[in-house]
Amino acid sequence: MDVGFAMNTARIANAADGGGRRCASRLAVAIDARVRELGDNGTEARVLNISSTGFMAQSDGRFEVGSRVWLILPGRERANAVVKWTAGDKLGAEFAEPISLEGLPS
Repeated sequence: MDVGFAMNTARIANAADGGGRRCASRLAVAIDARVRELGDNGTEARVLNISSTGFMAQSDGRFEVGSRVWLILPGRERANAVVKWTAGDKLGAEFAEPISLEGLPS
């Protein structure tokens, strides 16, 4: 039993530390976009917040943590990212290369 308790404690500690690792502030948005895994057709998504280093989106698609995806925003080049977390219909991902936020609606 002590082992199970220790594992749960570690997960909680890691989750609590996650917010401190962001290196760029997030911009709250509501942008219709497309998210697709490499080699897949993808799915519609709504980007809820974005920074130069990552984004959070809501989507009916299901993505695995660690999978590589493209975020396709209207009027922009696609951006490569790695899924860092999922929760229900939401996902958070980190861009492979920082993107410019210039011209995004807020």
